[in-house]
Amino acid sequence: MIRRFRGSTARDALTAHHHAFFAGHDITARRWPEGPADQRLPGFFVHEVSPGPRYDGWTYLSVGAWSAVHHGNGHGLEFLISADRSDPRLVELITMNAYYHAGPDHQRLDLGHTLPIGEPWLPGSACDHMLVGLPYSFGPDLEICTWRGGHLRILELLPITRTERDYKVAHGAEALEQRLEEAGAHTGDPLRAPVI
Repeated sequence: MIRRFRGSTARDALTAHHHAFFAGHDITARRWPEGPADQRLPGFFVHEVSPGPRYDGWTYLSVGAWSAVHHGNGHGLEFLISADRSDPRLVELITMNAYYHAGPDHQRLDLGHTLPIGEPWLPGSACDHMLVGLPYSFGPDLEICTWRGGHLRILELLPITRTERDYKVAHGAEALEQRLEEAGAHTGDPLRAPVI
């Protein structure tokens, strides 16, 4: 069910959307204190969602990427990442990806894009790239947030390896997502084995 938040700003609507979707979870606003993110994304923060009835892992959601980059029709993107544990690194990753997305037009992230992060997403992981995908684990109720004057999509950042990224380039994002699903890969586990 898509909820419409009336008379709200994008930030207010998104905050209400997160709280409604993750009812029964603790939600805390976090900021990454270092780097230039505030210059491109004034007021940007990340919602850290603890385990609860909707999802038994940790979820991190951007709040403010939309305000820096949106189309004239009020459409924009926000991002999420999920993991088996709480880690400040996840706040940093969401912030880094939102900062990149808010850069020059040629950098805009969208469904099916990949980007290198230059190091493991979490210690000990072989995954050092992110694939922008649909939030399949959460479904369309989380993906779309609407308010008077606009709407946005929440896309998931899936940690992948370089070989998985190369497979995506050769065969497409859907083919990689299918391989991940067939292998039963839990993308929130930093120690998962590569599927390619």
